[in-house]
Amino acid sequence: MSRRVNRRHPGTAHPLITRVGRRGTTRPAAAGPTIQQLWEEYQASNPERNWTADRSYYKYLAERFARKKPSEIFTRDITLLSKHIFSLGKAPQTVKLILGLLRRIINFAVKNGRCVMPDKSVLYFYMPKVDNQKTEYLTHGQYQKILEALDAEKDQDAAALIRVAMTTGMRRGALLALKWEDIDFERNFITLRGESAKKGRTEKIPLSQTTAAILKNVKRTDSPYVFPGKNGLRRTEFRRMPRRIKKKAGLPADFRPLHGYRHNFASTLASSGQVDLYTIQKLLTHSSPQMTQRYAHLADEALKRAAEVSARAFSALAEMDGEAGKLADRS
Repeated sequence: MSRRVNRRHPGTAHPLITRVGRRGTTRPAAAGPTIQQLWEEYQASNPERNWTADRSYYKYLAERFARKKPSEIFTRDITLLSKHIFSLGKAPQTVKLILGLLRRIINFAVKNGRCVMPDKSVLYFYMPKVDNQKTEYLTHGQYQKILEALDAEKDQDAAALIRVAMTTGMRRGALLALKWEDIDFERNFITLRGESAKKGRTEKIPLSQTTAAILKNVKRTDSPYVFPGKNGLRRTEFRRMPRRIKKKAGLPADFRPLHGYRHNFASTLASSGQVDLYTIQKLLTHSSPQMTQRYAHLADEALKRAAEVSARAFSALAEMDGEAGKLADRS
């Protein structure tokens, strides 16, 4: 007969680990893969993916869970891991990404029949709250300084990557995974597929004349990638130049290279008053309108400015009518 799980203290029993026999003895859980083995299988399942960030996150998981099986991890273990990472001075977003990786590894194992999904009463991921509503918005002067810094770079092909980021709002992963075959210069659109698309969904974004001109100036090689890395393979790192440009242009310390250009792209469109939030959502390939709501206040400001322009125009017409009336009375 199985022990009942105490929902207030879920770590006291785990149905996937032990069963209590009639004499009160326990049986060990069935053999299964460890987190380390599942992590290796997870990476092997998608060799073209850029695993650099996930590998840095996995180091925190390996310290505690590498030799454990999913059925041997409790909610309390997750809580202790979170506290440990926070004690190292890491931000809530970092903690969330690390916990998210562990959850993805377990989900991968379940989908491939490598383990059974742990019951939420014994394994639950309490994700830290993250205030990710920050939006970068460059001034005209900052934008010009960025362009000047880019013009001064020796590697203009790499500089083109930043220029494309500025004119399309594409995600970092999409830029690094972009292939020539995904660019249609005749019908003017870019196809995001596979890893370059969020959650693997194939999507298309328009190719403006400005972006097309930038891409046409990029030197083509034997590599299928537009911005290839070493030996023509998919580029995995692109940090030095963005940081250098940020410093040369005198951008704020909290400006996020590459990701900041994505936010600036959306912020510029929203504040223009000429592009609605639905269109911005499609351009950014957001999966839900909630993700685009962070730019709503900029759109509201644009509407207010439009209303003020209308009010001033109305007042001007009223004044003209008034003057016309006075002239009529005098005559």
